[in-house]
Amino acid sequence: MSRPLEPLADSELLAEREMLEYARRCLAAMRQRTRSLRAAGADKYAAESVEWRLRQRVAALADDGRTGLFFGRLDYDDSADPPEARFYVGRRHVSDAEGDPVVIDWRAGLAHPFYRASPTHRYGVRARRRFGYRGGTLTSIQDEVLDLLDEAEALAVADRVLVAEIERPRIGPMRDIVATIQPEQDDLIRAPLAETIVIQGGPGTGKTAVGLHRAAFLLYEHRERLARDGVLVIGPGPAYLAFIRDVLPGLGEVDVAQRSIEDLVAQVAVTRTERPAAAAVKADDRMAAVVRRAAFLHVRPPGLPLEVRWRHRVVRLPARLLRQRVDELTAGGVRYQVGRDHLRDWLVERCLRHLEHTEGLSALDSPAEVQRSLGARREVREFLQRTWPVVDPVRLVFRLLSERTFLAEAGGGVLTDPEQELLLWARRPRSLKAAAWSVEDAFLVDEAVDVVGGTGTFGHVVADEAQDLSAMQLRAIGRRCRFGSATLLGDLAQRTTPWAAERWGDAVGHLEQRSVRVEHLPRAFRAPKEVLDFANRLLPEIAPEVRPARSVRSVPGSLRLRPVPAPAVTAAWIRALDEALAEDGSVGLIVADAAVAAAGDELVARGVEFREVDRFDTDTRLALVPASAVKGLEFDQVVLVEPADIADPALGPTGLRRLYTALTRAVLGLTIVHARPLPAALVSGPRTRREG
Repeated sequence: MSRPLEPLADSELLAEREMLEYARRCLAAMRQRTRSLRAAGADKYAAESVEWRLRQRVAALADDGRTGLFFGRLDYDDSADPPEARFYVGRRHVSDAEGDPVVIDWRAGLAHPFYRASPTHRYGVRARRRFGYRGGTLTSIQDEVLDLLDEAEALAVADRVLVAEIERPRIGPMRDIVATIQPEQDDLIRAPLAETIVIQGGPGTGKTAVGLHRAAFLLYEHRERLARDGVLVIGPGPAYLAFIRDVLPGLGEVDVAQRSIEDLVAQVAVTRTERPAAAAVKADDRMAAVVRRAAFLHVRPPGLPLEVRWRHRVVRLPARLLRQRVDELTAGGVRYQVGRDHLRDWLVERCLRHLEHTEGLSALDSPAEVQRSLGARREVREFLQRTWPVVDPVRLVFRLLSERTFLAEAGGGVLTDPEQELLLWARRPRSLKAAAWSVEDAFLVDEAVDVVGGTGTFGHVVADEAQDLSAMQLRAIGRRCRFGSATLLGDLAQRTTPWAAERWGDAVGHLEQRSVRVEHLPRAFRAPKEVLDFANRLLPEIAPEVRPARSVRSVPGSLRLRPVPAPAVTAAWIRALDEALAEDGSVGLIVADAAVAAAGDELVARGVEFREVDRFDTDTRLALVPASAVKGLEFDQVVLVEPADIADPALGPTGLRRLYTALTRAVLGLTIVHARPLPAALVSGPRTRREG
């Protein structure tokens, strides 16, 4: 259970509280100074841009009274530069009226030793002080005098601080880990911007927090570039985004786009669920070739020469020359619209050269004006429309999914005949507006948008739960960081989609990044050892290639198995829920998807306040969670009902992987209520104490 940090003398605590209040006053003054600034620019648009930046800066300087402005202090010895210096380390930089630092941003080079200093490598640090808070009140202090400790003692102190933070009950969104970043996490957070990294980590290893903190660090290190190019965070769904939404703003970073994977592509409205067999085909990376071929089927090599009238002259371009240029462009791998633009420019340039060589221009003719005039000629426009017509990406995919002949021409040699049949809508919509699109369709449209005209990019993209992304979804992410980099976060043991890759090497190729490295987080912080060891019994069956994560903490009694007769299941999980709600912190009730409605009705009948996870409410202690939506979430106490229903054999390997994820959501305690036998893999390990 929670172990508070040891307080020092009251005078020390009071002095640090006074320092905290001083830092808050300084931050408030910084915010007020920023508010007093007035936007000015060369024109209206420049002024609006400056004003927007000022508003963002004011928001970034907001003081969340629920957390302290600093969480650590570094006292340097006389060998440091400057000697005997003292720095407070916090979530953001705070300075006084003269501009001198009051709190050092955790991302600054001066703060780096807070995470890495040890008795063996002190970096000039004599002592490290850590602060404990309850709400926004500074309640305790922990000092580590590095020149008086050995490595084992220092690690023991650090572990006590880490465990105290993990086991502090809470309700609501995910907290940042900035006060307790571990060395292996720090290495990944501070990785260079140019590197694309996949972080493989078991449940509770902190991979999500590492990804978000890496985004915050890169924004600090590369402020100008990433302010221009942007940072995007992608998660599996709205509940996940609600859970993480406060992490980056809490670190002073408010200008970060956060989207669910479904909201990433917004060209069409998703109104239907795809058939599983069709979804698997649409998720396959071969569809990229089909979409590209479908776009370029609109190109028709010219069979006649082009004649362009200019005043009293006619410029004639032979059909052979036109076909040669069209063939060169289609073979060059250009985007469809780029190819069309190049063809138009080439036509105009050839006509201009002909006029220049045949003295068809006067001294008064401006070449630029002549080019514009030629490009607007009816003959040129009609030639382009015949040869390289404008293509609408949405209509392109509409035709692929509704016209058998068009699909056969685009997919021949790429997709089998049965696969093509799966792609076709059962009934052709009356019109484009009447089409009902699935998520998988939307990613085909996104591919078509890129083939035709290109996709906007970000400087860095963070994508969580990446193990479940399809090839087409990974392609969509990759093109959004085509000129930047990415951080992919995931756990192969938790993959639950039919198209999930078995190895990261198979998945990352779809990003089309020049080089990608895969890193492994070995230590788990969320689930107690008793809970994680129990869940890890499933790994040999669901992911034999994955190394089990090791929990850093043991909480005796945290795993409770309660077998009951079938008629008593509801009463048993209600009793377990009452016990969980009697403890501090958040509570998750996890059930099989088919049982959500019945569980919700039972809670309503008993007057228990709760929210379903798809309507994640940070102010409600109890969340009712279908097992399919549990990824990325965590709760202090978890009550899990009928593991055998969650691991439904009809789901194949997905069922056991879904169960593995559900078993690892608890921070302090997991109670499993069941009438059906547990899955065989769970009972084949060491004996586990059962209640009842």
